[in-house]
Amino acid sequence: MFYRFLVGFVTLFSTGAAFADKPHPWQMGFQEAATPIMRELTQFHNMLLVVIFAVAIFVTLLLAYVCIRFSAKNNPVPSKTSHNTFIEIIWTVIPVIILVMITIPSLKLLYKIETVENSEMTLKVIGNQWFWSYQYPDNGDISFDSYMLQDDEVAEQGGIRLLEVDNSVVLPVDTNIRIQTTAADVIHNWAIPAFGMKMDAVPGRLNEGWINIEKTGVYYGQCSELCGTGHGFMPIRVEAVSKAEFKAWVKSKTNKFAEGESLEQTAMNNN
Repeated sequence: MFYRFLVGFVTLFSTGAAFADKPHPWQMGFQEAATPIMRELTQFHNMLLVVIFAVAIFVTLLLAYVCIRFSAKNNPVPSKTSHNTFIEIIWTVIPVIILVMITIPSLKLLYKIETVENSEMTLKVIGNQWFWSYQYPDNGDISFDSYMLQDDEVAEQGGIRLLEVDNSVVLPVDTNIRIQTTAADVIHNWAIPAFGMKMDAVPGRLNEGWINIEKTGVYYGQCSELCGTGHGFMPIRVEAVSKAEFKAWVKSKTNKFAEGESLEQTAMNNN
């Protein structure tokens, strides 16, 4: 037990393999940021962590001082003071200042997350029980479903259990991508930690956000809204590629549609 605690503690305060674009054993920190939003979220979290620790340490020391200084042994004749204007002003003003310090960067970050500016493409995400559907309305009107691979398929093809899918989302790097989410049945949530993306997919409603992936690679996520018995089996797999590779991918999928072949048929043929 002590060994496991020690491993977790070292992982929390170390950099390296524990902070990557996919979950790792004993990981206790964020995944490595792959978008500007996630990088700012991490910075905001780190700032809040300092504030929380400072407040907790100060209150703990203050309580310890009060318990010792004003104990019956050290203070046999208690003061009858019932009001101290200066102290009451201090314990009101200081928390207000702390909250303002937190509120300003919080609102700026929230505005940046909610504001979709100069989007270069759109990805529409539709949550279903229990799989994802994706649409590229301005890139050949490509659409396909994405199902989790079973354990035997993962063992055969390699990858991470419960996170691999038959059809991955392919997105270009260095591109402002508008993300639209909705659902066909119940509320789902499209969440990818490395992107700082966690958006509800609500039936009858279209939510919007945006991402700009800064580096190529494979990124994983899962549904983060309790949506039924298959909730834990709705993984998300995103392949971030260069713009040239993305254009080639779009062209290949568009050609297959032109030939009358759907992505579902392609997946069945490949399997």
